[in-house]
Amino acid sequence: MFEPLSLSAPAKLNLFLHITGRRADGYHLLQSAFQLLDFGDQLHFAPRADTRIELSPTLPGVAPKDNLIVRAAELLRARSGVNAGVNVTLDKRLPMGGGLGGGSSDAATTLVALNHLWRCGLTRQELQELGLQLGADVPVFVGGQTAWAEGIGERLTPLNLPSRWYLVIAPQCQVATARVFSHKDLTRDTPNITVAAFLGQGGRNDCQPLVRRLYPAVDEALNWLEQFAPHAQMSGTGACIFAAFDSAQKAREILAQAPTHLPGFVARSVDRSPVYELLPD
Repeated sequence: MFEPLSLSAPAKLNLFLHITGRRADGYHLLQSAFQLLDFGDQLHFAPRADTRIELSPTLPGVAPKDNLIVRAAELLRARSGVNAGVNVTLDKRLPMGGGLGGGSSDAATTLVALNHLWRCGLTRQELQELGLQLGADVPVFVGGQTAWAEGIGERLTPLNLPSRWYLVIAPQCQVATARVFSHKDLTRDTPNITVAAFLGQGGRNDCQPLVRRLYPAVDEALNWLEQFAPHAQMSGTGACIFAAFDSAQKAREILAQAPTHLPGFVARSVDRSPVYELLPD
């Protein structure tokens, strides 16, 4: 048995997202910079006397067995041979289908937390390989560091970026990632760039023009935020959009002006998430 543990599952922003090709198996090749934030979901882990994995509350439209948290716990248990149970309570703060990595971050926090609590002994790399079975974004959250990503998102290089404050707006719609990546109009041939080139001139989100066309709510949100921040952009495949500011005060002043149907939050960038401290080498 173990002592209860509470741990955050931070949001991420894709500071840019270039689609550089497509593999024979349908997965897209990409380049991106994953920026972690000091805002996210909160997960609480408590021991059970039996071997059941229980999650509460359930999410609308998601069966418990399909939830990435439950799948992560079961995958870790199968991989490690540990025969234990757990109660997981989720305080959901990140929007579903928002491009902030909420489900992937929840899964990663579950892998890291239970590897620690169940004393499974898996290394960081082994946990990242497990996480990749759950989704392409999971490894970066398992690593717990802001990172440069290539391949399908699994080839990660830690990044140390200047601290910024971000205003994140969440249009009230869910973007279907599969719809975006399967669309015939998605740009898939953006040339590769270097980290130095990104740091010097930035990048774009190749999914953004398509998502703006398919989801009017995203287009409306971008039009609104671009009044205050011309370089506002979308994270991942959306729906959330963001802009960077030098101070929390400025970001909060703009958020206070947002229409009621465009909720959001202000968060600070972090180079390491709380899960990093629980990771074995």
